[in-house]
Amino acid sequence: MTLCTDYRSYVLGLSVRQIRNLVGFTSLYEFEDIIQNNNHASLIQIKDHQAIEASRKIYKAFKAIDKSGNLSNFLSRHYIPNQSRFHLQNDYDLFFPSFNSPFELFALKSVEGWRDRSRYAACFINEVWERELKDCTYLLELLKDFDHIFVGLHHSVNSVSQLTGKPCTYLPIGIDALTFCPFVRSEKVRNIDICNIGRRSDITHRALLDLAEQNDLFYYYDTVSTSGVADAAKQTTFHVKNHQEHRLLLANLLKHSRYFIANRAFINAPERTGGKSEIPSRFFEGAAAGTVMMGTPPETGVFKEYFDWEDAVVHLPFDAPDIATAIADLDAQPERVAAIRRNNVINALLKHDWLHRLQVVYDTFDLPPSLAMVERSQKISALVDQIQQQAPDVRHYSMSKAIP
Repeated sequence: MTLCTDYRSYVLGLSVRQIRNLVGFTSLYEFEDIIQNNNHASLIQIKDHQAIEASRKIYKAFKAIDKSGNLSNFLSRHYIPNQSRFHLQNDYDLFFPSFNSPFELFALKSVEGWRDRSRYAACFINEVWERELKDCTYLLELLKDFDHIFVGLHHSVNSVSQLTGKPCTYLPIGIDALTFCPFVRSEKVRNIDICNIGRRSDITHRALLDLAEQNDLFYYYDTVSTSGVADAAKQTTFHVKNHQEHRLLLANLLKHSRYFIANRAFINAPERTGGKSEIPSRFFEGAAAGTVMMGTPPETGVFKEYFDWEDAVVHLPFDAPDIATAIADLDAQPERVAAIRRNNVINALLKHDWLHRLQVVYDTFDLPPSLAMVERSQKISALVDQIQQQAPDVRHYSMSKAIP
């Protein structure tokens, strides 16, 4: 294997982290951080949201009447003030911007000459729902100069490829498996009995509140939401000031949680998915932290491919009034629970660290891994060996109190 030991910045990223700071976007920014930390890369951060949005609206309006796109391109570029543009001075082996959705693609207009300065160009778009493609076709046209497109939803791969005329590959969300791993020194004491964050069932939530009150259990759940969210009754969401601090907090919460509720993406908002079933970040987070995940995963071949080990998820209906019985049943099987935790952590390390996603991108262009990427891979392998050599941490829990 040929290594890239040149310490120049040979990867250029583009991020909207400064203007798009919803909690659900932090996993993407974690990916960006992994890329930066393992490639001596440069990262452009878009900061002038108002200018980008105003320019996008002009582009969209003129695109409807200017089929050639020449006038709309000229006007939209002209509207972005010079101080909000990025003029590249260096050449890069790879230009790799990342976006939460296609509606952020217009940020590309802020970077002057990225195609001429890049040997290869690829982008990652996390959420591309097929039912929304008709509303963002004019933005997908901005991808015509890319060599390859990676998307985080499996069902839309073919459609994105057809609309852009570019090869498109499914790249599922990943995880910083080293940060989320509970076995770095020793298994964490799990003082949180049940963790249930994000979208949730009112029925399951009420059952867990009653269970916690009656049995002296620690049930952790969200209590805040952003005003103005259309489906606020179905989810809890909020803005975060620092995505790294939030990811660290989430990792620590899950490393100290016994059970974690995880369901397929937008399980209570089928109108958003158009009936498609996708894997959200919750499954990667819960597995990496060694929780016992309970919920309704996607019934798809893709999910079974990426979570192909026994008890990766203990199936539970979204509306689960009898969840107390399910938890009591698992508590009565400490050996099974210990095996679930170990298998989840080991498989997350071996399959779902962001390094594995980055390697897919590099392999697409036959780019050699950086020295830091190789070192991270070796660290993951060593940690897996360490976990496999440790005796299983079999603890007995009653419904009323954990017994160490």
